[in-house]
Amino acid sequence: MSHAILDLVQQVMTSPWLYAALFGLALLDGFFPIVPAETSVITAAVFAASGETNLALVIVVAALGAFAGDHISYLIGNKSAGRLREKKAFVWARDTLAERGGLVLVVARYIPGGRTATTLTMGAVRHPLRSFTFFDAIAASSWAVYSGLIGFFGGMAFENDPIKGLLLGLGIAVSITGLVELVRWLRKRRAIQASPERLPADTSV
Repeated sequence: MSHAILDLVQQVMTSPWLYAALFGLALLDGFFPIVPAETSVITAAVFAASGETNLALVIVVAALGAFAGDHISYLIGNKSAGRLREKKAFVWARDTLAERGGLVLVVARYIPGGRTATTLTMGAVRHPLRSFTFFDAIAASSWAVYSGLIGFFGGMAFENDPIKGLLLGLGIAVSITGLVELVRWLRKRRAIQASPERLPADTSV
C-alpha cells in the first residue's frame, strides 16, 4: 500500500503541471483556507531533496500564488465590508491591525484562519493597497521559504524514504503552528488578567 501511494506521489511530483498546481493551490488558499497549500508545498520540497523537483521554483510559484490569493481576499473584503463587520474573526483582525499595523499580515500568515481574516479585514477597512502589497510580499515570501525549507530538510533527513521525510516536515510545521498558537493564547490570557476590569476596586475613602 505504501509503495502504491509513493508511486502516485512521485508521478505527481514529476508532472509538468506540478508548478501550475502549486501556484493554483497557494492562490486559492488566500481566500479559501481549507485548501492544503502548505502541505503541497512541503511535499514538493521533500522531493526536491532527491532532485525530482526544483526547490527554488517550488518556493517562487508558492510565493506568487499566495501573493495573488491574498490580493483577491483583500478585494473580496473591500467589496463585502458591511457583511464582515460583526464577524468574530473580523473584529480580532481589525483590533490587531489597529494595534500593530501592516506587520500583523506577516504574523497572521502562520496562524490558522488568521491570514484570511486579516486580508479580508485590511480590504474592508480600506487599508492602503501600497502598504498591503509591501507587507504581503514579505508574508508570502517568508511563508513559501519556510514551507519549502521544512520540506527540503525533511527530505534530506530521509532521502531514501520520502514518506518519512514528508511526515517529518508536516510534523515540524504543525509543531511550529501549535507553538505560535500557544504563545498567542498565553499572551491573551496574561492581557486579560492584567486588564483594569480585573483589578480590585479601590475601597479607600
